[in-house]
Amino acid sequence: METMMWSIFFLVIGIFVGVLAVIVINSLKGNNAEKKAAKFLEDAKKEAEKQKRDRLLEIKEESYKLKQELDTELKQKKAEMKEVEDRLLQRETSLDKRDEMLQKRDAMLDEKDSNILAKQKELQEKEAKMDEMYKEEMTLLESIAKFSKEKAHDMIMKRVESDMTKEITTYCKEKEQEAKLNAHEKAKQIIVESMSRYSEDVASEQTVSTISLPSDEMKGRLIGREGRNIRTIESVTGVDLIIDDTPEAIVISSFDPLRREIAKITIETLIKDGRIHPARIEEVYDKVCKDMNTKITELGNEAIYELGITKMDPELINLVGKLHFRTSYGQNALQHSKEVAHLAGLMATELGENVMLAKRAGLLHDIGKSIDFEVEGSHVEIGVDIAKKYHEDELVINAIASHHGDTEKNSIIAALVEVADTLSAARPGARNDSLDNYIKRLEQLEEIGNSFEGVEKTFAMQAGREVRVIVKPDEVDDQSSYKIAREMKEKIENTMQYPGTIKIIVIRESRAQEEAK
Repeated sequence: METMMWSIFFLVIGIFVGVLAVIVINSLKGNNAEKKAAKFLEDAKKEAEKQKRDRLLEIKEESYKLKQELDTELKQKKAEMKEVEDRLLQRETSLDKRDEMLQKRDAMLDEKDSNILAKQKELQEKEAKMDEMYKEEMTLLESIAKFSKEKAHDMIMKRVESDMTKEITTYCKEKEQEAKLNAHEKAKQIIVESMSRYSEDVASEQTVSTISLPSDEMKGRLIGREGRNIRTIESVTGVDLIIDDTPEAIVISSFDPLRREIAKITIETLIKDGRIHPARIEEVYDKVCKDMNTKITELGNEAIYELGITKMDPELINLVGKLHFRTSYGQNALQHSKEVAHLAGLMATELGENVMLAKRAGLLHDIGKSIDFEVEGSHVEIGVDIAKKYHEDELVINAIASHHGDTEKNSIIAALVEVADTLSAARPGARNDSLDNYIKRLEQLEEIGNSFEGVEKTFAMQAGREVRVIVKPDEVDDQSSYKIAREMKEKIENTMQYPGTIKIIVIRESRAQEEAK
């Protein structure tokens, strides 16, 4: 179509050019040129017709080609449409078959449902008959056995309960022993490792001090005229001065180590000075007290420096230093407090707790002993008041209050301080204890063990660290022996005061006896 349009356009242009040429020729050459113009016009017309015919032929050819292409394309489209129709017919056929199969399946399912309903109804009828027969048999059995179903059920449940109680008790006992064993092994490992990393010499403090004299003449000078010097010394220092037949020696006796130390330094200074009279005694005593206060502060600073503790009130440091002159069963209180701090810090390291807080709580756990001669109350109560006064951490206060079990522990650190305190106090040689107290503790342990019913004999062993209770096998079974051990543990904890722990072992012997005749 585009080619035909161009052909028509060129044809119009040719005609226009020919007409224009004729007009131009006629206007320029006049009449002579008319013939030429007519000829030229005729030639132009012929040429134009020729071109017209040629273009028409081309247009026809192109139209024919286009028609052929359109016919081919239409045939292809028809073939494709036929294929699509064939596929649709096939799909429709398959859908019809599937629909037929589904209808057959629905019919089969309906038939099965009907059969199932019928069988279910039949089973229900059979179950109803079985229930009736069961009731009849139970009624018959109850009448024959003269024993109701409820009584039989109760009897079986009681028997099962009895059997299960024993099994549960045994199971609980095994699990508790297993847990105790694991906990004991882990705790023992931590404690042993902590103790191996911290070792300190065993040192026992005494309640008397001995002063060597240059000669026995000095005894008379210390006594003074009519005993005025010795009376002044004893009244000023608060100690007892024992002057006996021991050659060139006197003894200072006092349960307060601080007073004893001040008195010892005062008397030694007087002996060196040689001037011994009441006024001089008081003067020297006042000077020694001032020097001792400085020494106490130095001892407190050395203790916190050794432990790496910082930011402590100066007055509290002074109280820590005073612990050096306080003993418990012969054990130096400051040395004991430092030992507890070291052990608590090492165990806190093993458990991932705050090491510095554990050391601080360990050092201050017995701080009340520094002034328990001056203030009424137990050293625990005094220590709690001191810690609160100097704004110590709540964990430290709780550790002080609970290290003897008087208050519930609120933290791991409080438990570590209690363990460290027990280790430091109970280790061999740490403290002196009188024979009377030792024997009394053993007798009390044996009395507690013998107080339980079914106990044949009780033996306190290993310096009161272990108690073995032998029970009568015909009166006490295995479960009861376990109960005796627990009740004895609670009674010992509630009625006795003792360092460390006490192991309780209940022994029940089983005997098989026969006589051969």
